[in-house]
Amino acid sequence: MDISVKEIEHIANLSRITLTVDEKKTFAKQLTNILDYIEKLNELDTDEVQPMAYATSLKNVFREDKLKSSFSRQEILELSPSSTNGFFKVPKVIE
Repeated sequence: MDISVKEIEHIANLSRITLTVDEKKTFAKQLTNILDYIEKLNELDTDEVQPMAYATSLKNVFREDKLKSSFSRQEILELSPSSTNGFFKVPKVIE
């Protein structure tokens, strides 16, 4: 499938880019090569190939969630400069 320079100009116009004459010829040739390769790939028989998300069989390794002890509410409040009735006390920022 050959991509013409006119089609490249149309694509460049849609993309809002300006191309030189040499760039148009280069892109026409490159896009033609890409589409030819895709046509070649379409000729392959893939009926027996299982769909897959990744090209390799590697999988993400997730660590197991483990419950760990944490600081108690009282310990955290004791570390703060000021607290009242079990909450952090902060300076007023809205007047």
